[in-house]
Amino acid sequence: MFDDLSNNLSKIFDRLTRRGALSERDVKEALREIRVVLLESDVSLTVVKDFLERVNTKAIGEKVLRSVTPGQMIIKIVHDELVNILTHNETNENNLARFGKKPIPYLLLGLQGVGKTTTLVKVAKYLREKEDKKILLASLDIYRPAAIEQLDLLAQSEGFKTIRPDKNATPIDIINKALDEAEKLNFDFVLFDTAGRTVIDDEMMSEISMIYERVSPKETLLVADAMMGQDSASIAKTFQKTVNITGIVLTRVDGDSRGGAALSMVSSTGIPIKLLGSGESLDSIEKFVPEKIARRILGMGDIIDLVDKASSVIDQEDAQKIESKLKKGQFDLDDLLIQLRQLKKMGGIQGVMNYLPKMGTFGKKLKTLNNDDRTLVKQEAILLSMTSKERRQPAIIKASRKKRIASGSGTVVSDVNKVLKQYQQMNAMMKKMSKLPASGMPNDLTGGLGDFQGISNLVNKKLN
Repeated sequence: MFDDLSNNLSKIFDRLTRRGALSERDVKEALREIRVVLLESDVSLTVVKDFLERVNTKAIGEKVLRSVTPGQMIIKIVHDELVNILTHNETNENNLARFGKKPIPYLLLGLQGVGKTTTLVKVAKYLREKEDKKILLASLDIYRPAAIEQLDLLAQSEGFKTIRPDKNATPIDIINKALDEAEKLNFDFVLFDTAGRTVIDDEMMSEISMIYERVSPKETLLVADAMMGQDSASIAKTFQKTVNITGIVLTRVDGDSRGGAALSMVSSTGIPIKLLGSGESLDSIEKFVPEKIARRILGMGDIIDLVDKASSVIDQEDAQKIESKLKKGQFDLDDLLIQLRQLKKMGGIQGVMNYLPKMGTFGKKLKTLNNDDRTLVKQEAILLSMTSKERRQPAIIKASRKKRIASGSGTVVSDVNKVLKQYQQMNAMMKKMSKLPASGMPNDLTGGLGDFQGISNLVNKKLN
């Protein structure tokens, strides 16, 4: 998300920071360019106008123009105003409701096709992992074929219990059954999925109003598609007229390179975005934090968030085993397989890159690599087609074995060769790293840019 917006703003700010002194004319020209970029990113005109007025007032002051680094001062002003837009109203609580009389009910609303059912399970998993709560799920969609079965399958894959409605049950019947069962079995939360429509109509809103009154939810979350841009804001306003929307879950943010939906929705509706969903993986959901999003928009990245994400998906025992082997200069294909799987859990190569700051020449070189995340799936298939002995002793993989591995993974020998070459390069790098003094080992990304630069230098050597 925000790729186009971030890249275009970065070009403007690069020009500003390269200049020593800035005139009022330079600032106004930059703001005109920012206006165009925001509008092209599908941010509403009203939001753009208000935003630029505030930035302009602060940016053309003598304190900024006469400062040692005026370009960086302006970037900070833009950053602070982006945070202001994304926060919109400090009284809007951005955290999900977690306390109250059990079971705490959540209600998810939205149009058809925005990913409500998948999002329901993502939210349930998020609550279970963050709060260690017992959660019951129920679908009120009695109209869409197999809607209840879809929820059952997704819920079962994550070990959640669902409500099986009686034949000819109405949404109110299902609500009553779910609330009764949740209370009897001491569930902490009960999450309700609702039926969507391709368009908003009176019938839909009447049913939602009735459901809302019976559920009396602690959280009413509107699931909105980021790729709908400004339309998402108008949809949110319409739902808000019928029920009290407490928060928004913005889905498919990985497919929206413009990013205008987030800026427009918060500013136009006053409803806080609480969660961001990306991809089909049930792990791909994160809390919406305005400061982090503003940094991503400006190309500053978010290393802290990347480390948090890594710590939540990476198995500590596996990590310790690999670290121990690395210190001895050992690295085999089993280790490569573990790292590929960890990378997939973090959203693939692009998912990791989204958290990183724009890194100048280093970043451009990374983009020239084959970063298609589909290659991760292919590489995993190749590694799984090898025997345990082959993964532990890659040197024994010769022509006949390569043919068998390619056949077993549905690939060709050249693909197997690429994986083996990648392993050889990584193995050589790991051996070099094992010989570095402890202070030079870039093991801890939380240690600051110094450690990250160590990794950058090593990769640069491979790219040059």
